[in-house]
Amino acid sequence: MRWLLFFLPVLLCAADLRIDHATVAGRDLKRMVAALEAAGIPMVYGGPHANGVTEMSLCSFPDGSYLEAIAPIPNADPKKVDRHEWAPFLKQDAAACAWATRSDDLKADAARLQKAGIAVSAPVNAGRRRPDGVRLEWATADLGNGQRGGLLPFLIQDFTPRDLRAYPQGKPTTSEFAGLDAVVIAVRDLDAAVAEYRKAFGLPAASLDVDHAFDARLARMPGAPVILAQPLTAESWIGRRLERFGEGPCAFLLRATRDRKTSATSRWFSNPIAWFDEARLGWRLGVVAPRN
Repeated sequence: MRWLLFFLPVLLCAADLRIDHATVAGRDLKRMVAALEAAGIPMVYGGPHANGVTEMSLCSFPDGSYLEAIAPIPNADPKKVDRHEWAPFLKQDAAACAWATRSDDLKADAARLQKAGIAVSAPVNAGRRRPDGVRLEWATADLGNGQRGGLLPFLIQDFTPRDLRAYPQGKPTTSEFAGLDAVVIAVRDLDAAVAEYRKAFGLPAASLDVDHAFDARLARMPGAPVILAQPLTAESWIGRRLERFGEGPCAFLLRATRDRKTSATSRWFSNPIAWFDEARLGWRLGVVAPRN
């Protein structure tokens, strides 16, 4: 009984691990938005961030998650762009960049994660003003020792109502997709990455899979919206991405609300995945079938 009580807080945190939003970043917001909308993903301009460096657009989903496209504001100060935590991503066309998980109590979550042996940064207040003048405020904290929202998500706690951030039109941007199903994270060592997630969030053992077309060994843990992907060869696209950006998201998966006519080109953990045209998007985005 004492053993069960000791681990209860960790298990509750695992149950609460969910995608707040996922970020694709690049140098040209209009180009990224145009590519997403051409793929059938409607975007809404969300406004500039309070940092005076970046602006964003988003597609929000019925489950509350959203996909964010972020880029430097026009005529951004190059020195400020260089100091941005996602500077390498903001200087190229488009790439899956980061992801965040929600926190209702940043201080308490940080304390629990630190107790579990996970590095947590000091909270940083941030925000943006929507085009309609609504001011949004939140705080974030980074997890681990890599880039923000890389191997591990960053935490985000809202000070203003979250729906104002996720639903700028007062409702989801689309009904074609239920939400973000999973973040695919490129890792150098699959076993080490699984161990880090289990330590941080008290997750069960991982299931393993291999996709030779994707050129990766895959791991997924029940209760986590994450698929870890280790390249099969250093020369693979994931290997090259790791060399360029380090560990972090390399693809995102949306969950469809209805069966789509597109043919599945991958099957991970028995789930068929249809991929959008990577050549048009400039990065990898897939769709999984609706849940029964």
